[in-house]
Amino acid sequence: MKMKLKSKLVCLFFLLIFIGLAPAKAQTYEISLLTCSPGDELYSSFGHSAIRVRQLTPGGQDLVFNYGTFDFRAPNFYGKFVMGQLDDYYLSVTTYAEFIREYDYFQRDVREQVLDLRGEQQSFLVQHLTVESDPSRRFYSYEFFFNNCATKIRDAFETALGDDLVWGDSVGAEEKTFRNLIDEYVYPLPWADFGIDLALGSVIDRDATEREKQFLPDYMEAAFAKATLVGDGPSRPLVKESRVILEYPKAEFSMGALNPYSVMWGVAILFIAVTFFGHKKKRLLLGFDIGLFSILGLLGILLTFLWFFTDHAATKWNWNILWAFPGHLALVWGLLKSRHQPWVRKYLLFALIMADAAVVFWILGWQSFHPSLIPILLVIILRTNYLYYNIGSRTQKIA
Repeated sequence: MKMKLKSKLVCLFFLLIFIGLAPAKAQTYEISLLTCSPGDELYSSFGHSAIRVRQLTPGGQDLVFNYGTFDFRAPNFYGKFVMGQLDDYYLSVTTYAEFIREYDYFQRDVREQVLDLRGEQQSFLVQHLTVESDPSRRFYSYEFFFNNCATKIRDAFETALGDDLVWGDSVGAEEKTFRNLIDEYVYPLPWADFGIDLALGSVIDRDATEREKQFLPDYMEAAFAKATLVGDGPSRPLVKESRVILEYPKAEFSMGALNPYSVMWGVAILFIAVTFFGHKKKRLLLGFDIGLFSILGLLGILLTFLWFFTDHAATKWNWNILWAFPGHLALVWGLLKSRHQPWVRKYLLFALIMADAAVVFWILGWQSFHPSLIPILLVIILRTNYLYYNIGSRTQKIA
């Protein structure tokens, strides 16, 4: 009972804030879309969007509605994130001053688009946001591509404006896949870029429509700039004024020495040297292969889990599993034996074919792999070839 009473009081509080919601001819609000530049952490690397609602009456409230709020400390937050069942994102309400203070502290740009809404359109939108921010309704199931802080804003405006809102013409727009769009933002975070390309499957290698691109705040901002309002008088642009609230010098990007490209090519050079040395000394030096295929097998278990045992739509049909395959752990077990069974050579041929298939899938465009994987695929092809032809005739030696 106490929780219900508290919920009603909070809802009443917001309704009192917006007591002037009754349709009026005069505009009582200024409503804006706020677009924030990417931050340094992965969760903030794609930027952010929020809605500013400013009452124009003396002493009026200046609030920001933020669909991108979450709490790492929520029960089982990380477990639900891994399983693709994250329902801890919610619509929060804060003051404009507090919102700007946070982005000023982290030195992230903030741009504002003031929207040309009529009084009744403003009122309907504010009522909708007020109801959505009620504690009993504010939580939603987060999905990175189709239900995030930007798409929820788009949906709110479509609910409030209906057919009066017309998105701009997409003729001539550049075609980009979902993976291309992600790469634009995670390139400054090379290991995050590598992890995303490893975990997400071929389902994100299709072209995104102009509407689907709006999961990214920058593209949402561009869509608002091209949108028009019709049906309530002469058609007019949705955005009547653009402002820069905060702007900071852009930091120069430096990938650093320890990045996926340098590490993977370092591994490739190591295995080329091991193979050359082993060939000269007539030794297999299997310790290197045991380490390599152990890592690949464990990665394969992770990819299998993400594909088949979670609710993440974007991790399905992930053909990284052709080279990072759980069965490689069986190969490790076979290589550890003092006497190699006939199946070991057959599995080596299978692993070679799988790695070759990954290259073919990449060339045909069925899935785009991270470019740093080129040396790893070459290593797999090299070592499976070498072991297949020599495992029965060379001395086994654990490196």
